Amino acid sequence: MIQAPASSSAPTRISDMKLNTPWILLDTETTGLSKPIFAVELAAQKMRGWEKDGAPFRRLLNHGCKIPDEASRVHGYTREILERDGSPPAEVYEEFAGYAGNLPVVAYHLEYDWDQVLVPEWRRLGISQIGVRGFCALKLAQRLIDPVPAGNCKLQTLRQYYRLPESGAHTALGDVLTVIDLMKEVLRPLAEKRGLDTWEKIKDFAGDEWFSSRLSFGKFKGRLYQEARGDAELMAWLEWLAESTNERSSGMGRWYLTQLENGNGLEDAAMLDLQIQELAEGLAGGVPASAAGLVVFQQPEIELYQRLVEAARVRLAELELEYGVEKSKVDSIRARLFTALRAYYQERDRLRLLVQYRKAFIDRLLAEGEESAEKTAGEYQRDAAEKEQEYDSTASALEGKRELNEEETARLKQLWKKLVRMFHPDLYEHDPEKRKTYERLTQAINEARDRGDIELLELIAKDPQAFILKQGWASVSLDGARGLMELRSLYEHLQVRILELIETLDEVRASADYAIFRAVEEDAAVIERIAAEQRAELEREIEELQAEGERKAAEARELTGEVPF
Repeated sequence: MIQAPASSSAPTRISDMKLNTPWILLDTETTGLSKPIFAVELAAQKMRGWEKDGAPFRRLLNHGCKIPDEASRVHGYTREILERDGSPPAEVYEEFAGYAGNLPVVAYHLEYDWDQVLVPEWRRLGISQIGVRGFCALKLAQRLIDPVPAGNCKLQTLRQYYRLPESGAHTALGDVLTVIDLMKEVLRPLAEKRGLDTWEKIKDFAGDEWFSSRLSFGKFKGRLYQEARGDAELMAWLEWLAESTNERSSGMGRWYLTQLENGNGLEDAAMLDLQIQELAEGLAGGVPASAAGLVVFQQPEIELYQRLVEAARVRLAELELEYGVEKSKVDSIRARLFTALRAYYQERDRLRLLVQYRKAFIDRLLAEGEESAEKTAGEYQRDAAEKEQEYDSTASALEGKRELNEEETARLKQLWKKLVRMFHPDLYEHDPEKRKTYERLTQAINEARDRGDIELLELIAKDPQAFILKQGWASVSLDGARGLMELRSLYEHLQVRILELIETLDEVRASADYAIFRAVEEDAAVIERIAAEQRAELEREIEELQAEGERKAAEARELTGEVPF
């Protein structure tokens, strides 16, 4: 990660002298996004400047309300847990008022935690507001690490990207601790370089109108707005954006033009120059390159960018391997449930389709006549055959998977990690023909991994060119030589992929099937109970669809004297 250069004299930080304002950093876990929203966990840490001040505050709240399954999967709290371990909300907020007093309150998602959760809840409970609205830590992060390849800056994504400690993701206290780590390791050094040495400066900086330096849409997506100084076409596009009838788009365009007119953005470029130099020093000093920050777009020596690209490829390979492992866990659960419940799913889907087409037959008969309605029979037969084919294909794919022992799994991981680093399609981002070959090769490698096909992986690793030629694909050079502009673009692209993959991993781990896998790990009998529950639900749905199908059949028979299909 980006760190200030070490100094033997260790001078006192400016912010240590000036940023002494006490404040509260908080987070909540809730019942979800549907109103009314109830807080189920409240955690906070009193801060002084950038440092923790005393012990944290954490309480569970029992509102006696239902916790939606999707919310419970994220934070793990159920109604039963809250009834056992939670406290009455009024009691929790009374304690929190004693902890927080009237200090300014900061949250990573202030508009949610403060504006949509706490303030409405206090109003609903007749409780006076606790503390005063501070600033949004997310907006501070977005602006300080701009230009960041991923515009959303999700907290857990940045935690994993910067390799910050795991502090209990998706619990209120865990997220508070992660924000503190993010501030200490990443945001504080960047804020100090900008001279943000008082509470007021940081609050104003986080609250100022601001848009990402990297354009996020349109024909110039991915470009820096500052490049318009030397690009007339990009400047014309920004001027067009400023005239948009969409208020947000026009405001964005006007903001970019104002920055350019006032000469702003040059300071950001200088900041990035400094960051890239620190990154170079870190690489030279033995700091793991994979811990590099979100720094792109400058022009250091080619050798540095080669090292950055290699570090990013190592990191991406690690994440892709991790994703493959986690996805395999989810797929294993899906496969077991599919095998156990296939007949029920097929019958349900057959009846859904039947009801849909009987309804369509009746609608078309009444609106367009018998000739038009009769066409639905052929359409139904075609879609029914396609649905059957989908089930056969899924079953075939599941049958092709191998169960590997521990030694085989280790060998597969070793081979796949080596291959994906060597032959990632990003290597030839700007050469469509070569990129196509690399995409095909990467697909073959990934499919072999998913099937557990160690023999194919070993064959590709032994002689990749022979494998490519055997498939009839366009030949590619494997030396990977490229110039500075290509390296810079490749590094940028790899950073985007890394962040995207981190988010994809989080989505897999937040899925219902992954939760089932974790439960089965603890108790193998869980899978049978879940299958039984799903079977009962499917049987209920099948019964309802059968009844609906018979009603539609009777309606069609009354109109035509027969059932069309």
